[in-house]
Amino acid sequence: MQTAHLTIDPAFRVAPVRRRTFGAFVEHLGRCVYEGIYEPGHPRADDDGFRRDVLDLTRELGVTTVRYPGGNFVSGYRWEDGIGPKSRRPRRLDLAWHSTETNEVGVDEFMRWCRKAGVEPMMAVNLGTRGIAEALDLLEYCNHPSGTALSDLRVANGAKEPHDIRMWCLGNEMDGPWQTGHKTAREYGRLAAETGRAMRVLDRDLELVACGSSGSGMPTFGAWEATVLEETYDVVDYVSCHAYYEEKNGDLGSFLACSTDMEYFIRSVVATADHVGARLKSRKRIDISFDEWNIWYMSRFQAAEPPADWPVAPPLLEDHYHLADAVAFGGLLITLLRNSDRVTAASLAQLVNVIAPIMTEPGGRAWRQTTFHPFAQASRHAAGDVLRVEPVSPSYETAEYGEVPLLHAVATRSDAGVTVFAVNRSTDAPLSLEIGARALGGARITAATTLTDDDVYARNTADDPDRIGPRANPDVEHDPMRVLLPPVSWNVIHLA
Repeated sequence: MQTAHLTIDPAFRVAPVRRRTFGAFVEHLGRCVYEGIYEPGHPRADDDGFRRDVLDLTRELGVTTVRYPGGNFVSGYRWEDGIGPKSRRPRRLDLAWHSTETNEVGVDEFMRWCRKAGVEPMMAVNLGTRGIAEALDLLEYCNHPSGTALSDLRVANGAKEPHDIRMWCLGNEMDGPWQTGHKTAREYGRLAAETGRAMRVLDRDLELVACGSSGSGMPTFGAWEATVLEETYDVVDYVSCHAYYEEKNGDLGSFLACSTDMEYFIRSVVATADHVGARLKSRKRIDISFDEWNIWYMSRFQAAEPPADWPVAPPLLEDHYHLADAVAFGGLLITLLRNSDRVTAASLAQLVNVIAPIMTEPGGRAWRQTTFHPFAQASRHAAGDVLRVEPVSPSYETAEYGEVPLLHAVATRSDAGVTVFAVNRSTDAPLSLEIGARALGGARITAATTLTDDDVYARNTADDPDRIGPRANPDVEHDPMRVLLPPVSWNVIHLA
């Protein structure tokens, strides 16, 4: 039996738990919007056509913010198409996902859905095929009270009160050659800066996100952030990071350690941002919005043939997640929490059907994927302050990341107690976790749950929706405090 140790001490405070860490993403892609959040003919649809079962699961998931409407989709989007009477809304070809967009759901519908779900909107503007004027028009439509053509149009469309959207993304993945309107870092940086400055004249209290690299493997990574921030540093509050991971060639050990790359990504972007700030002699600090992250088997998508026609809401990127995916996913969540001093917003991409924790059948059932559970538990139980725990752990060798600790963990502390989130990356052996909490006085373990299974590739389905879920961990000792973590497992341990 191998043993790992970690120490909990309130003095090891990283930052407050950022509620925006538990954001998600709704893009007009595949069945995320249509047959996902919106399906008027569904037996559980409300008067606005939104699926009540999906709303219930969204609340249970604990989502705090939702980024919209893209993603790659936004770089060709005309926001005006999605307002006013639905019978008059144009159908458009979406170049990003080779689909037909009906525009049945637009900004006003999305805002109604946000209010029902209890989430904060995070809006993206099109800086691919459009620019400053269109971004200002959308901002005026959304946020100005009344008395102008666009604000009065919103009122006429049924939204008397302003939508009051605070957080705005200045485009999406403009470093990517796949992006409609792809730009160089200097081109994008100038446009983002000009757009941001103009938007702040209209509404000075906005929070703005500049596009960072769409992956740490991009050839322009690092140089892109440096150039973009040279142009936008005084205008924006965040720079974005995007990262997706998958198991490659059956290398489960490397996959379970993919959070190592996310950690590198975050450190590198923080270093670059701070370097630019120092060069500009600015005391301002740029934070990270990790507004796309997930497990995504992108290689399957890249190998598939695009549709021959332009279908409406085709099933795209509908990965069905297994236990190992959920454990790797949990490791990414732990990394986001561990870096809460600089990662102050994040968006799980995406919410429904498209590489998502929630799946639906057209006209039928909705269920929780395996990845639903780590997110819901972290959102529910992470509170107060993030505490840095530096585990003393056995390690193992990975082909992709070298030597990596078996234990990946973080803790949070509030008046209700301490919660430890921990992953055992071992593919074949349990790990005994010993918790030192002398600084807390008479701390004791009050509960421990584990997400695991004998079959690491077991999945949840509509017919068997609870195959994988958190179960009480019976292997708990109290003096000293010790919990047995099964191989390939996500664990939540509560101390009072």
